[in-house]
Amino acid sequence: MSTIDLIGFLIQDAFWSALAATGFAILFNVPTRTLIGCALGGAIGHATRTLLMQAGLDIELATLFGAVVIGVVGVVFARHWRVPMTIFTISAAVTLVPGGFAYRAMMGIIELSTADPASSSTILVTAVVNGIKTALILGAIAAGIAAPRLLFFHERPVV
Repeated sequence: MSTIDLIGFLIQDAFWSALAATGFAILFNVPTRTLIGCALGGAIGHATRTLLMQAGLDIELATLFGAVVIGVVGVVFARHWRVPMTIFTISAAVTLVPGGFAYRAMMGIIELSTADPASSSTILVTAVVNGIKTALILGAIAAGIAAPRLLFFHERPVV
């Protein structure tokens, strides 16, 4: 993939991710003035994951870095707009959710009920692998979003 193709691909990816993040932000009834921040968080986070995957990283590690970017963007935007960080991070993180892997894991489990014994081990292995990928990606999203908050915010002791 040439550099021009990659840039065009990332722009498209960022656009559709921003649209999805905005849709979920509207669904979650965030303040209208923060919608642009939600869109930017989703676009930047998902484009980061896509870029890292194009560079050769696995989806789990790329998702962790994308979620950290979303967390940092959420901290910055929360301070700018003086609203809770979750307004930006939740709607932006929805774009990273591994729906395809979760769907394939569930379909594999359903297929096991009707599969013949000879092919059931292959179906089981595929379903388990997809389930583990789903769990690792969801864990990466949670850890990535939490990391900037843990690094930047410290509670002051009560005296």
